[in-house]
Amino acid sequence: LCSRPLGPLALTLPAAMADAVAPAQIMAAFVAPRIAGGPVPMMKASPPTSAVSSIESVSAGNGGRATTSGTTYSATWLSAAAAAATAALAGRGRRKFGGASRGKRAAAMRRRATDVAWEAGRQDERTFGSPEQFMTHLTPEAKLPAGFRVGTAKLTFVPQEAPEMGKLPMTLTVLALDEPTDAYAAVFTTNAFPGAPVLVGRRRLLEGRPLQGVVVNNKVSNVFPSDGGEASSEAVCAAAADCLGFSGGASSVLPSSTGVIGWRLPVEEMKAAMPAAAAALQADSVLPAARGIMTTDRYAKVSAVEFPGGGRIVGIAKGAGMIEPNMATMLCYILTDVEPPPGGRVALQRMLADAVRTSFNSCSIDGDTSTSDTVVLLSSRRAPAPPQNAFEEALGRVCRDLAGQVVRNGEGTQHVMRVFVTGAANDDVARSIGKAVVNGPLFKSAVAGNDPNVGRLVAKVGQALGTNGAAMASGCLCRIGGETIFENGHFTLDGAKEKRLAEHLRSAQVDSSLKYPPHHRVVDIEVRLGGGGRGTATVMGSDLTKEYVEINGDYRS
Repeated sequence: LCSRPLGPLALTLPAAMADAVAPAQIMAAFVAPRIAGGPVPMMKASPPTSAVSSIESVSAGNGGRATTSGTTYSATWLSAAAAAATAALAGRGRRKFGGASRGKRAAAMRRRATDVAWEAGRQDERTFGSPEQFMTHLTPEAKLPAGFRVGTAKLTFVPQEAPEMGKLPMTLTVLALDEPTDAYAAVFTTNAFPGAPVLVGRRRLLEGRPLQGVVVNNKVSNVFPSDGGEASSEAVCAAAADCLGFSGGASSVLPSSTGVIGWRLPVEEMKAAMPAAAAALQADSVLPAARGIMTTDRYAKVSAVEFPGGGRIVGIAKGAGMIEPNMATMLCYILTDVEPPPGGRVALQRMLADAVRTSFNSCSIDGDTSTSDTVVLLSSRRAPAPPQNAFEEALGRVCRDLAGQVVRNGEGTQHVMRVFVTGAANDDVARSIGKAVVNGPLFKSAVAGNDPNVGRLVAKVGQALGTNGAAMASGCLCRIGGETIFENGHFTLDGAKEKRLAEHLRSAQVDSSLKYPPHHRVVDIEVRLGGGGRGTATVMGSDLTKEYVEINGDYRS
């Protein structure tokens, strides 16, 4: 299952399966599955769910049968093998690899958000063949935690600043708790020109009153419009509270807006649509909200972790352009029904800030920090508290998974780049060098064209080091796709390596017009700095394509 040895793996099989299938056959299915006479590409250190999905795809793709080493196996035993493998790899079988700490973490989280794409040298090998297959994957992830409901309503409006554009669509999204909660945290943009919803949200955070809902609109960001904007946000919050019967009034509702900067909110149209959003509230799935907050996003972004003792964390996010968060992403909402760890809102705020630092603050699509960036964490406190370390790890996984999905769903994105930086003076310096790489337009363009023009990478690293400390340039090593391209002050290139580098870029490419992610592979970049520093960071970014320019050339219309 892995590209490096992890020690022996023991599978404990159900008795009925052990009677019917030899263990050697099961291991053969993992080691060398074949489909329709051709080999299935081997996985590189993929998460357990990927291994099981790969077996299931073999079964589905060959008339319900798979072959390996000349032997054919039915879908029945493949399903049993997948079940046994899932149990073993999740820690319910006799796991002999990874050490006790990994086993304890697995026991603390039953369903894991997939953040393997953030791990240096690894590839997330999940694939999806259609929007329907992707939706089958998302549906169980999107189950709402207890105590939450979501609903949406559509409306049209004519922008007062551009009436010649005629009626434009808008979606109003409501996230509601059954009861008010004081267990919440939020982080907002550091842009010096924040939108009115951000100003209202900061005020809510300072006041510390219980919250019971979030109301979100797309299409208009309500950033410094001619009427100021804050009164409009408060009016929408008041309408939501009245319609939903919130005893705390407008102050119990957090506003969020995303879309065109400078336009006024169509308050009356939004108030008129509020009863429809309230009538649509349901407690089953967060997917309507994940879709409702989208703008130029191609598909919904959802991530979840389920705790074995009861309760779950579910997050949704939107954002496809104007993404270099210096705090969050454009909009992200994380809902949980577990009792937060001790420490109250102060501890919850710290945990969210820590999770954001290594996720949303470590990704970039175009280097632009939005005026509306918001991440909100809400707890309904319906389930027992998991161990604090399990809660923090789950929160971090959800944030990293969503941040990676934001990059993959970027406007016109065809390649996702992952830059792993080590040897920096500190983590902040490492992160700044990683961001310099993923934001360099020349290197981004080369990646978009599958052109391994590695000089652009090294030049960008050198530029960043000129600002952050030239001493770290001594002994610097750069790799792409595991291939060393620069070491000890010299490029190490040849014709064969050039072909391998180009193939690595092509293997990470996707069609940016698809309404689902066909795969989750990344362009793997490593920068090892000299000087012996201990600072490290992983940064995710996207390429720069013609489609990105086209989308932003007529964004408003």
